[in-house]
Amino acid sequence: MYIYNVTTNIEETAEANWLLWMKEEHIPEMLATGKFSNAIMTKVLVEEEMGGTTYSVQYFTKDKDTLKRYYAEDADALRSKALKKFANKMVSFRTELEIVSEH
Repeated sequence: MYIYNVTTNIEETAEANWLLWMKEEHIPEMLATGKFSNAIMTKVLVEEEMGGTTYSVQYFTKDKDTLKRYYAEDADALRSKALKKFANKMVSFRTELEIVSEH
């Protein structure tokens, strides 16, 4: 199992709109690709020097090949929606994680 983690710092002025958009539009669109089984959104509890609030969304997928298909088929379109809607209000970085064990 793999996790596609997207960490985003969002300006306070856009945070409420961004959260609503993430919950009602973006995360459902990500899941609708059929490439992720579920998603978890968390708030990072460390204060950032640059300000804003940081969130992490973890999308669970069965294997690396499915994640590669997401990149090839869906990533550009979904990312561009976020950039159009919240340009200059957010910064994101992505991490791929492999689950080694669960207890």
